[in-house]
Amino acid sequence: MKKQILALSAIAALALPLQAQNKEPINDSNTPLHLIHPDYKVKYGIPNQAEIKAKIDQVLSFITAGTPTRVIDKQTGAEITDFKNLNTNAQLERGSFRIASYEWGVTYSAVLRAAEVTGDANYKKYATDRFAFLNKVSPYFKQLMEKSHVIDPQMKQVLTPHALDDAGAVCAAMLKQQSADGQKTLAPIIENYMDFVLNKEYHLADGTYARNRPQPNSVWLDDMFMAIPSIAQMYHYTGDTKYIDEAARQVELFAGKMWVPEMNLFRHGWVESMETHPCFFWGRANGWAFLTLSEVLDVLPENHPKRAFVLNLFKKHAMGLAALQDADGFWHQLLNKSDAYEETSATSIYTYCMAHGINKGWLDAKVYGPIVLRGWSATASKITAKGEVTDVCVGTGMGFDPAYYYYRPVNTFAAHGYGPAIWAGAEVIEMLKHTHPKMNDSAVMFYTNEQKTQEPIFSAE
Repeated sequence: MKKQILALSAIAALALPLQAQNKEPINDSNTPLHLIHPDYKVKYGIPNQAEIKAKIDQVLSFITAGTPTRVIDKQTGAEITDFKNLNTNAQLERGSFRIASYEWGVTYSAVLRAAEVTGDANYKKYATDRFAFLNKVSPYFKQLMEKSHVIDPQMKQVLTPHALDDAGAVCAAMLKQQSADGQKTLAPIIENYMDFVLNKEYHLADGTYARNRPQPNSVWLDDMFMAIPSIAQMYHYTGDTKYIDEAARQVELFAGKMWVPEMNLFRHGWVESMETHPCFFWGRANGWAFLTLSEVLDVLPENHPKRAFVLNLFKKHAMGLAALQDADGFWHQLLNKSDAYEETSATSIYTYCMAHGINKGWLDAKVYGPIVLRGWSATASKITAKGEVTDVCVGTGMGFDPAYYYYRPVNTFAAHGYGPAIWAGAEVIEMLKHTHPKMNDSAVMFYTNEQKTQEPIFSAE
């Protein structure tokens, strides 16, 4: 006990300004220098669950205010409540964010997970209210579209998707909610979305999802997430194994073109006509890929012949990403370029996926737990008191030179940052429920059993 008290006294003394201590200057003879607290730019240590919940509550409050669920007359601004006689002035009320974009599909998945982890029904209500609203107004806007061929662009995106971005992420979130609640209430929207994902989106001859921009037959890493999780969730929703088989096949097809084994990362783009493919390791695109692997593993049966492949790819990707986290817990816009800016959405996605991997037993908490907590501290540092998520890269296409990625703008209203921040916070809360982090020699460590000592440096019990 005496030893513990002396050690704690030394730490307390070192926390005081030098002027307040003895006149004798600090040196190796009179002070345990290794106990001096480092001057971290971003908070270092072990957060408590209440702190994390408060942060994501701020985000929920901000997005709730910024995503209304009303139909209005765009000429007068008046609310429309009688949907049976919509005219071409009818539109969804404009908030800060669109409620049926792929970015908001991520947000819906995130709030559903936050509700599971925290028990706070407000998170689930956020998603189900907006799902119910879209489901309610869709038939009336469809009638208007068939009659006048003029329709609110946001509703057109729901009714007649023209890209995976329009359909897959929102559909995956809807499927999760419906499966969890044993419901079929969103069946019309889900069926319309899945018809596009499975039957109408462009593919290469081998079946890989592709686009004809910026070059013919271009494969975008983003499309792993825009398509595959919704297909995997269809298996969970229907029990039909053809969906999970297709999801696993698509993972393999993308990996065959996009995975760079010497980096344990994915390239952002692949173009069929090129012998040498562009090889830029864009942060958020690697986030979409990592998230896709996590989402597929959540529903892929243990005995599925492709499970070992997908799990191994997830673990390798985690290893590649962990090696590139910077001192303040962030990952960079171009992952392997430390002079590229620190980017919040990618940081949040990696934090979520690694925490989820720990919670599922796919990753070792001793290795990845400290990385997760550093990633959460970085994310939290970018959440303002109003609940805004800052330093998020705006939407980004495929580039063939580094300047394109280096200089992409960041914006507080880039919708890509909000869902990942909530998802990361919720999953870290879940991780902290069943792991045993402890500061040891000023470093975050994770232990198999709770360490009850209060000594600043100790051997594990």
